[in-house]
Amino acid sequence: MNKVAKATQDTKQILIDTASELIWKNSYGSVSVDDICKAANVKKGSFYHFFPSKVDLALAALEEFFRSKKEAYDRIFSPQTPPAKRFEQMADFVCEMQEKAAAKHGRVCGCPHASLGCEMAGQEDTIRQKLDEVTKRFERYYESGIRDLIAEGTLPKDTDIKAKAQEVFTYLLGQLTFARIQNDISILKRDFKPGLLRILGVNKAGNKAA
Repeated sequence: MNKVAKATQDTKQILIDTASELIWKNSYGSVSVDDICKAANVKKGSFYHFFPSKVDLALAALEEFFRSKKEAYDRIFSPQTPPAKRFEQMADFVCEMQEKAAAKHGRVCGCPHASLGCEMAGQEDTIRQKLDEVTKRFERYYESGIRDLIAEGTLPKDTDIKAKAQEVFTYLLGQLTFARIQNDISILKRDFKPGLLRILGVNKAGNKAA
């Protein structure tokens, strides 16, 4: 990649990263294109060179949100790891990411997926569709773990895998949203992992719950 192409790609990524952070920390409606350009130190013309609108940038930010988590989720949900342990590691990862964000921004930020969805899914169909797409990608990780919990006999054979994965994702969003509302990371650290394991029918040792 030549210097011009790299600079162009860097500018686009800076805009995506800046928008992701500003929308996550604040809200979609409160952040303007001017705010994003100023924080990114990018001219407004460059913004519109890459993104026809703020909606298009929000879609790119959602894609970046998944991309930034994919490597960790691939590792966490490795088939070589016992299925219950995968979910424990996922809970630890979520809490760690939230702690880092809270330390950086001075408050609990919750889930950008949930924040943007609550605000914009009913107003912009393209955002709702992208949220659905990203949700399904995360749920496929959960489905793989749930499938293996069934195979080892921890969950009943007639467990609805997709429904259980949706339940896990919904619980995750709920916990993150509540922690943001309360601005209290200790809620997430205290409640998320035990509640997640209860949903999956296992205890902290990875055994079938009594």
